[in-house]
Amino acid sequence: MATEPKRAKIVEERQESLNIFLQWCGQIGLELSEKVCVSLEGTVAEYGMLAKEDIDEGEVLFTVPRKAILHQESSKVSGVLDKEKSTLDSSSGWVRLLLALLHEYTSPQSLWRPYLSLWNDFGKLDHPMFWSKEERDTLLKGTGIPEAVNTDLEKIHKEYSDIVLPLITKYSEYWSPDIHTLDLYTKLVAFVMAYSFQEPDEDDDDDDNEEEDKAPNPPMMVPMADMLNHIANHNANLEFTTESLKMVSIRPICKGEEVFNTYGQMANWQLLHMYGFTEPFPSNSNDTVDITVRSFYTAAKDIKTDFELSHLDDKWRLLNQMEGNNAIIFGNQGCLTDTALNTVLKEEFLDFKENEGWEEDDDDDDDTALVFSNEGLPKLKIIWKKLIHDAARLTLSCYTDSNEVVERKDDPDRMLIEDKEALAKLSSRQQRALHVRYGQKSILYKLLELTN
Repeated sequence: MATEPKRAKIVEERQESLNIFLQWCGQIGLELSEKVCVSLEGTVAEYGMLAKEDIDEGEVLFTVPRKAILHQESSKVSGVLDKEKSTLDSSSGWVRLLLALLHEYTSPQSLWRPYLSLWNDFGKLDHPMFWSKEERDTLLKGTGIPEAVNTDLEKIHKEYSDIVLPLITKYSEYWSPDIHTLDLYTKLVAFVMAYSFQEPDEDDDDDDNEEEDKAPNPPMMVPMADMLNHIANHNANLEFTTESLKMVSIRPICKGEEVFNTYGQMANWQLLHMYGFTEPFPSNSNDTVDITVRSFYTAAKDIKTDFELSHLDDKWRLLNQMEGNNAIIFGNQGCLTDTALNTVLKEEFLDFKENEGWEEDDDDDDDTALVFSNEGLPKLKIIWKKLIHDAARLTLSCYTDSNEVVERKDDPDRMLIEDKEALAKLSSRQQRALHVRYGQKSILYKLLELTN
């Protein structure tokens, strides 16, 4: 733990870096409203933005000119990246930006040095990919995050070895394998995860059929915009124009209040995986939990009915081959992938010859959102409620080594969240993991109640 003099020195250095960054913003034409300020204190994270005065809805809080944005086309190495474009394809689509960041982050002459110096060692990044495997497997068991991180790390290693390393070795005037290591590359992946923005396609609402296969716009780093923290109930939003990007208030903001952007409708497990933080339970209204299709299959096998198990196995094999049907997502208000759940339960999974468990007039897909909402779930026929109920119990059993399912009132995580003194004694990682776990389990407990 840092001593007071050491802590004061760290704060002083961070403030100096922030001052240099703010000077750079003025030089590059980034306009900051006099009604807001970037602060190291009074915000939910290391940096944040506070309202210095009352702000009305629709006010522009800051404007970022396009020339201030760091992306693969604006970097000094853009020529090399364009020349080698055909060799830089990857599943992530991030390689070109990451190569630009590798160069700009370590170049003393970089235009973005005052900006990138705010993260002098990426020590504040605390994504689960930087936790030990034991921490991930213990604290995040059942949440799906350990599996996602393992996949990430495998892809990062392969991407660096197969694509990045050959290129940086070839262009030694811009990169060096001794400096631009796999470790730095991994940290920059987390940096892009947590702080990048993706410009929406202008044609998002038009010609949907024609644009289905169009690749999304690559990520980019937007100075100042990434200073804002996220909550589901945000009060500002980033708008994209031809000449600039603008952060605009979407509701009145009181003096002293923090200005929050949104990263989208993100569940806590997504926030922790991608950004390294969570919203305290129960404040994240976008929380979700996945119930795998395999859990429904297992639940169906345990139900004593007259249908043939071989027929069920055939349906399982077919469903397992269908892209996008690996999990059914439930949120605080019910099933969010209602069409997929409809498919799993009715069309592609179990084929009860007597149409057991479903009325004929429930066939309209337009009604599935209501059918599988919290209001509709208790009205399902018994067999369907039992399938969902048992699949939810199976999912709940995955959070402990013993595979034991306890009642909500007896859940140790619930007791810990309600015990403020005990909660305060947990490390930051333990707290964030707790908010993810119990947020997911809370949805499952509700699902058990609705389908009991």
